[in-house]
Amino acid sequence: MAILLALFLARVVGQILAATVAPRWLPPMARWYSGLMPYRYLLPAQIVLLAMMTVMTIAVGRRTNPLGASAPRASVWLLWVSAVYAAGMTVRLIRYLRASPERRGVLIPIVFHYVLAAFLLTYATALAPPR
Repeated sequence: MAILLALFLARVVGQILAATVAPRWLPPMARWYSGLMPYRYLLPAQIVLLAMMTVMTIAVGRRTNPLGASAPRASVWLLWVSAVYAAGMTVRLIRYLRASPERRGVLIPIVFHYVLAAFLLTYATALAPPR
C-alpha cells in the first residue's frame, strides 16, 4: 500500500510542478490533467485522497481499528469496487489507444487511476480475514 501511496503522491507533486514551474524534464500540464474536473477542485480532492490513503496505510500496518482491522464484508465490497474501477479504466485505455492522436486525450490520469484501483485492491486484501 505504501508503494502505491508513494506513486500517487509522486503524481500529485509532478502535477503541481508541471502547473507551477513547468520543468522541462516533466510532461507539460496538459498531459497530466484530463480536464474532467476543474484543477482548482481536483488538487484539493487529490490532497484529501492522499490523507485518507495515508491513514488507511498506517492503520493496516498497525492493524488498528477502524480502518486497519479485519473486515470481511468491507473487503468483499472493496474487491468489487476495485475491479469495476479497473475495468472502467481499461475501457478508457482502449478508447485512448483506438483514438486518432489528435483526439486521444491524456494517458497519465489513466495510469494513475490504475494506481488508485490497485490501492483499493491491496486495501481490500489487507482487510480480508486471515486464512
